[in-house]
Amino acid sequence: MSKSVLIPVADGSEDIESVTLIDVLRRAEAEVTVAAVGDSATITAARGTRITADARLDDVIDRDYDLIVLPGGRGGAEALRDCPPLIERLKQQQNAGKLYGAICASPGVALAPHGLLDDVAATGHPGFQDPLPHQDRAQERVVRDGQCLTSQGPGTALEYSLALVEALFGADKREQVGAPMVL
Repeated sequence: MSKSVLIPVADGSEDIESVTLIDVLRRAEAEVTVAAVGDSATITAARGTRITADARLDDVIDRDYDLIVLPGGRGGAEALRDCPPLIERLKQQQNAGKLYGAICASPGVALAPHGLLDDVAATGHPGFQDPLPHQDRAQERVVRDGQCLTSQGPGTALEYSLALVEALFGADKREQVGAPMVL
C-alpha cells in the first residue's frame, strides 16, 4: 500500500537533507510530493543546489498525507515557520495522530514556536536545540516520540530518512530500502 508524503521546501532548505528525504522515501515507493513555498516551483537550497518541486505548496496543502516532513537549513526553516497554511496543516496532522517531523534547524525554528513539539521529545541541530521544550533526548541523532520524528542534521539525514521509512512501512521495508545502499 502506497503512503503519501509531503516535503515542503523553500529557498535556503538544506541541500543534503532535502534530497536525501526525497530520494529515500521514493526508494521506499512512497508517493512523495515536493512542494515549494512561495511563488515559484524552483527553490535555491542553502548551498546553491536548485530544486524544482513537484508543485507549489498552495496547490497541494489541502491533500491528505501520511507524513509531512520538513528539511532543515536556517533560511528554509524560517520560511517554513512563516508559512501559515503549512503550520495549520502540520497542526491538523498532529491532531489527527498522523506522522510529522523535521530535521536540523526545523524542529527548533519551525515546529517549536508553533507548539508542535510541546508534548514530545525531540532533537535538532545542536545550534538550534535551545527552543526545544524537552531537552532529555536532544543529544540523540534521531528521536521518535509517538507520531513525531526529528533528527539532527545533514550527517543524520540517511539514518533519519530510513527511520521515516520504518515509521511508514515497518522494519522490513527499512531493511529492503537500506540494504542496497550498502549501509
